[in-house]
Amino acid sequence: MKYFNVTVMEKGKKRLELLKANSKMAAVSLAKQKFPAVMVMKATETSAPLEEGISDFFSNLQKSMKSKIPINDKISTIRQIAVMTNAGIPINDTLTEVSENTQNTKLKGIYSSINTAINAGNSMASAMEPYTEEFGHVALAMTNLGERTGNLSESYHKLADILENIRNNTAKFKKAIRTPLITLAAMGIAFTILIVVVVPKFKDIFAKFKTDLPLPTQILLKLEWAFSNYGLLILGIFIGIIYMVKYLYKNNKEFKFRMDQLLIHPKFYLINKAIFLSTMHKYNLVFGELVKSGIPVSEALDTAVGMVDNEAIKAKLLTVNANIGRGMNLAEAFRITGLYENMLLQMIKAGEAGGQLDAMLDKVTDYYEMEFQDLIDNLSTYIEPIMMFFIAGLVLLMALGIFMPMWDLGKAVKN
Repeated sequence: MKYFNVTVMEKGKKRLELLKANSKMAAVSLAKQKFPAVMVMKATETSAPLEEGISDFFSNLQKSMKSKIPINDKISTIRQIAVMTNAGIPINDTLTEVSENTQNTKLKGIYSSINTAINAGNSMASAMEPYTEEFGHVALAMTNLGERTGNLSESYHKLADILENIRNNTAKFKKAIRTPLITLAAMGIAFTILIVVVVPKFKDIFAKFKTDLPLPTQILLKLEWAFSNYGLLILGIFIGIIYMVKYLYKNNKEFKFRMDQLLIHPKFYLINKAIFLSTMHKYNLVFGELVKSGIPVSEALDTAVGMVDNEAIKAKLLTVNANIGRGMNLAEAFRITGLYENMLLQMIKAGEAGGQLDAMLDKVTDYYEMEFQDLIDNLSTYIEPIMMFFIAGLVLLMALGIFMPMWDLGKAVKN
């Protein structure tokens, strides 16, 4: 939502009204509704008032901090629906049973609302549509497919398989980077303690030297001064920056796009490859499963791209459907994105020509999964040299900062 200063005229006098709307036309329309007796002169976009900006910031922060539905709970309930509908239990009784049995209070409310909407005459897909953010686009697509084919059980079994695959790869990636992150945090804490505890003991000795101190020593003394006098402030600013970045990443589309673009840049060693491979694996997995299930390619592309979190990759994949609409084949549309290797494009082209697109998409998905698993399995090997470099740098800074003045003092005594 944006803010607009709307100039209105009433009884020959102009005045400004601050209104909140999605666009300038919407602001003019809103002004006409709120003030039917006035003439709307113009509307200009303006920044949000300070109190409104603060209020929006905290409301969005609170919203962003709300816990998401754990994927395990979603998979569990989807499996239950698949099993119960396969046994011939009516969907209303199935949803009631699932709602009562799940331990997640948010899911209880969602399934209860879906059941109420179905009882009111809506289809299950339309009843689930308000909860697309909670379940994802692929859940809505598979629900549509299940209702269209009359086999909701099979569709939900496939949906659970897709979500399990995504969950397992996410868990492997988090497990792989946990040890390096813990090691980096421990290094940072240890270095900070050394700066705060050890350096002050040498501070008085260094102060007695009549010569200029070496650069490493000056760095240590400045760090000690900053931590001793502004330690809590530095910690607060550091935490504030982290929360601000997270807030902007979730609520500012332009900031998120720039960050996503930066994260897949070649200079971001390992991170770019991990994000790219996991994203492409998830995209091709969902796309392939939807095509295999009988969903039209155009619709499958739209649903699969909705599963992509990285906005920079998503922007490229969004061009695929548009180019197919212009008469291109799928392989050519994928080639233009620059995201697929030539070998994979040849496989997709062969699948299109031979009527085996779903089989070829399975092979493309397997390729990305193999590459991703190889990266995860060897992540520690890739990270070890970087970790050693940082540890060596910190130890060298500490050693040189403390001992170089001592060496200079020893030389001075000898002379």
